[in-house]
Amino acid sequence: MKIKYSINENTNPLVDLIKKNKDRLNLQVEEGHLGSKIIDAGIKTSGSIEAGIIISEICLGGLGKVSIIPNSRSGIAAWDLSVFASHPILACLGSQYAGWSLNYKNFFSLGSGPVRSIAQKEKIFHDLKYNDKCKKTCIILEVDNFPPKEIVKKISDDCKLDPKNITFIVTPTTSICGNIQVVSRVLEVAIHKIHELKFPLERIIHGLGKAPLPPLAKDFISGMGRTNDAIIYGGTVQLTINGPDEDIIKLSEELPSTNSKDYGKPFKEIFEKYNRDFYKIDGSLFSPASIIINSSTSGKTYSSGQINEKLLEFSFS
Repeated sequence: MKIKYSINENTNPLVDLIKKNKDRLNLQVEEGHLGSKIIDAGIKTSGSIEAGIIISEICLGGLGKVSIIPNSRSGIAAWDLSVFASHPILACLGSQYAGWSLNYKNFFSLGSGPVRSIAQKEKIFHDLKYNDKCKKTCIILEVDNFPPKEIVKKISDDCKLDPKNITFIVTPTTSICGNIQVVSRVLEVAIHKIHELKFPLERIIHGLGKAPLPPLAKDFISGMGRTNDAIIYGGTVQLTINGPDEDIIKLSEELPSTNSKDYGKPFKEIFEKYNRDFYKIDGSLFSPASIIINSSTSGKTYSSGQINEKLLEFSFS
């Protein structure tokens, strides 16, 4: 991907901003193992809506904007998260995608954010052909405990960075920051599925998405379930793509989550069915409920899928 832009150079100021404003944003900043820094966005503190938005924009590599807008679902969740990105492929797949598997004993997380473009530990970067050489970075973890020393060392070693130049942003799913940063992935899951379908990424020009912001859950699994349901059953993504209309029609039909064999049940229930093994879930489920694609070649627009209000109400209540 030929773009003169450093994901990390442009997100490091946002990381410094939330550190500087930690009290106003209701965050805590602590020393981590080996001199690393930890931004606690929901374990020992409750975080804030504003912090969740900034963290989501850090996840997007500084290339996207996240906002909260009203919707018509006043009886379920009265607000949607709205997301758009310039350079949507780099923003979503080169930074936001939670694709770096990190585990040690009882600690497990899928790392996302700017650090991935430095570590280069995933096959997707072979396709993106993008590599960031910045010497300071951050990683976002969707966990309810701080990373152990072994995880800090692994990331430091893989990135060839001093741990003191690595910041961990921890956002459990039971927190407002966790809720926001997961649901703001509505555009990313669509673009990731396009990549999985082997559709040429370079044909994607613009991307926008929205999904309902669910109420906070009492435990990690329930929170993960609600945030995934928000996208799978309540998310809408609109894309502008060039090329032959027949390709775009086929893509619009294949993209929605309704194509998955696991579609139709709350995500928490699906997760438990597969013994809490993420990788056993049908990958095609991870996609928005509704897809709209505008062809920049013909000017025509195609849509597929639909919002599942009944399942959203069940999940959120």
